[in-house]
Amino acid sequence: MLTDTEKRIEKRCDELLGSAVELTRDLVQGYSVLGNEQGTLDTMERWLGELDLPVERVPLDAPGLDENPRHAPVAWPAKGRYNVMSRLNPGANGPHLVLNGHLDVVPAEPVEMWTRAPWEPWEQDGWLYGRGVGDMKAGIAAMVMAVRAVREAGVAIDFPLSIQTVIEEECSGNGALACVHQGHGGDFVLVPEPFGAQIYTGQIGVLWFKLSVQGVPAHVLDTTAGSNAIEYLQQYIPGLKHLEDELNAVRRPAPYDAVGHPFNLNIGRIQGGNWASSVPAYAELEGRIGFPVGMSPEEIMQRVRQAVTERHVELSGGGAQPPMVEFHGFRSEGHLVDLESPGVRLLERCHEDLTGTSAPHYLSTCTTDLRAFQIAGGVPGTCYGPVAQRIHGVDECVEIASIRQVMATYALFISRWAEAV
Repeated sequence: MLTDTEKRIEKRCDELLGSAVELTRDLVQGYSVLGNEQGTLDTMERWLGELDLPVERVPLDAPGLDENPRHAPVAWPAKGRYNVMSRLNPGANGPHLVLNGHLDVVPAEPVEMWTRAPWEPWEQDGWLYGRGVGDMKAGIAAMVMAVRAVREAGVAIDFPLSIQTVIEEECSGNGALACVHQGHGGDFVLVPEPFGAQIYTGQIGVLWFKLSVQGVPAHVLDTTAGSNAIEYLQQYIPGLKHLEDELNAVRRPAPYDAVGHPFNLNIGRIQGGNWASSVPAYAELEGRIGFPVGMSPEEIMQRVRQAVTERHVELSGGGAQPPMVEFHGFRSEGHLVDLESPGVRLLERCHEDLTGTSAPHYLSTCTTDLRAFQIAGGVPGTCYGPVAQRIHGVDECVEIASIRQVMATYALFISRWAEAV
């Protein structure tokens, strides 16, 4: 049951839904793909300032971060890159609550497939559309406005609370890791990823990899004089698919033994050659593969290398030059959420008191920034966010009513946090 004060908080959330949508739209207008996050970071700083929330930057090139065992090597410099954070009561007593969301988005191209330009948000039939609107700028708006609702309802926030808006969630996880590495891990973290109003119970491991091969260039008047790198590289995909089949074999570790095909391979990018009438001299592909909880990044990297080697022997008997195998970006372990942690139990009670129903559970076949807190920092947490459709796809959208649901649940959680844990 809600107290009179809590009903006042809920009412304020209703009144702030328009502001949450406005913040979401402003964030979507910044097309914050990798390397282009600055406009959205500026927008976030401006909104926090206007809401009378302190603003600070958390650098991704902090001393020692690149030596952290959970740091993901990347192909771009960290210098000058940062997250935006707001800390309330950093020196106060009490458990430290963290609200964390990512500002970066995946590319929307080809934009011609979209109904409208993906960085120009639009509304239709109760849904808000645009790249990153679900994954996860609406969630960020909900968690920020939840803090505002609590304060404007006259409830004091006198415990340590951090609002973290980070980058590189979609490629490395180094943004959230930068927060944990610099002492901002807290005691519990809520991440409003767009999986709906349900308790996130676990996530798999994820590895990014790249295969590169060289061919022999030649004029197409005699293609046998050359060696086609693109065609050669494509022959290695069945070997990677075989590894995927092995990972998804019958004896999968629980609880993923109840999921039909949890560990997915994706060939996400391929390029090669430089001229239509020349036999291509090079080709490369980049991919992602999921792996089970309990398997280390080092083990899955070895499994990828082994799959490529075995396929190489099948194709050439080991005579030709094998592909070069490299790893950058995600090399993230999977983990299961501690459903008995005080924060998760509190979230379940807040959901039930607002909806009258028990919160459903969701077991994920992807990864989130929870890994930085749970695995690198030993900090428990979970995801609970809006309802979204077609994330990473064309015409991504978020249900506007679900933004309000998340905002109200987070606001109730914040108001109860200090006394409930």
